[in-house]
Amino acid sequence: MNRAFSRKKDKTWMHTPEALSKHYIPYNAKFLGSTEVEQPKGTEVVRDAVRKLKFARHIKKSEGQKIPKVELQISIYGVKILEPKTKEVQHNCQLHRISFCADDKTDKRIFTFICKDSESNKHLCYVFDSEKCAEEITLTIGQAFNLAYRKFLESGGKDVETRKQIAGLQKRIQDLETENMELKNKVQDLENQLRITQVSTSPLPWISTTATEKKAGSVSPKSPSTDIFDMIPFSPTSHQSSVPTPNGTQPPPVPSRSTEIKRDLFGAEPFDPFNCGAGDFPPDIQSKLDEMQEGFKMGLTLEGTVFCLDPLDSRC
Repeated sequence: MNRAFSRKKDKTWMHTPEALSKHYIPYNAKFLGSTEVEQPKGTEVVRDAVRKLKFARHIKKSEGQKIPKVELQISIYGVKILEPKTKEVQHNCQLHRISFCADDKTDKRIFTFICKDSESNKHLCYVFDSEKCAEEITLTIGQAFNLAYRKFLESGGKDVETRKQIAGLQKRIQDLETENMELKNKVQDLENQLRITQVSTSPLPWISTTATEKKAGSVSPKSPSTDIFDMIPFSPTSHQSSVPTPNGTQPPPVPSRSTEIKRDLFGAEPFDPFNCGAGDFPPDIQSKLDEMQEGFKMGLTLEGTVFCLDPLDSRC
C-alpha cells in the first residue's frame, strides 16, 4: 500500500467535473468489510486493516460464505455503498469525513479509504476488492476531493455547510426509507397471519351444518312442524304411538286395517261406504239415493230423518 491520493495541479482526471458535481460515477466491487483503526490516515494503518479483514474473509469463505457485491456511487458529496439489486444504501460516507484513500500496489485488486463515523466518531477503514478498477476508483475519489476543495475555496466555506446540510437530509431520507420498508414488512406479515386465521376458522363448504353438529355431539332432536293452530298435521305414515298424551301415557295403538273381508253374525258383509260403488246397493236403497241426489240438486234440506223434496212447503 504505497500511494494515497493527493491534489496535484497537473493531475489528469478521468471524469468531467459535471459528472461528479451534478451526478455520480458508479462502480461495482466486492466489499470485504470495515474495521476500526486508531489513526485517520497512514499506509501502515491501512495495511493492518486490510490484513485483518482478509484473514476474517478467509475464515468466512471456508465456511461457505461468499464476498458480498456492492455498488459504489462516487460524487463530490461522498461515497455511497449500495446493494446492487435493491439499491438499498448500506453506508453513506460523506466526503468531508473521508481522511485517507489508497490502493494496494502489492495486490492490485484492493483499495481502501478511512472515514470518520458520524454517530460514534470512530475512524473506520473500508476495504474493497475490484479485479480491474481498484486504481481507477481511487483516482475517482481523489478527483471528487479536488472538485470539492475548489468549490470550498470559491464559496468561502459556505459550500461545505451546504454539503453538510444536504448530507444530513440524505441520511434522514435514508432512515425514513428504512423505517418505511420495515413497516411494509410488518403490515405484510399481519395480512398473512389474518389470511391464515380466516382460512382456519371458516367451515369447509362440503361439510353441512348437521354433519358438523353430529361431529361435535350437539345434535338436538328435530321437533315436528306445526300448523297455524299449533297442531301437528296428520300424516298417514306417522306413528301415533311415539307421541305421548298430555298425562304422560302412551295412547293405545291403532289397529291396522286388515285386507280380509269380515262378515256379521248373519253372514252378510258389513256396510263400508268407502269401499262400495253405486252398483253395490240394493234396488230400493239405490232409488232412495237417487232421490237424495236429485233432492240435493233442487235444494234438499235434512232435518232429523225427514226428507223434503220441496223446501217451500212448510208442512213437510
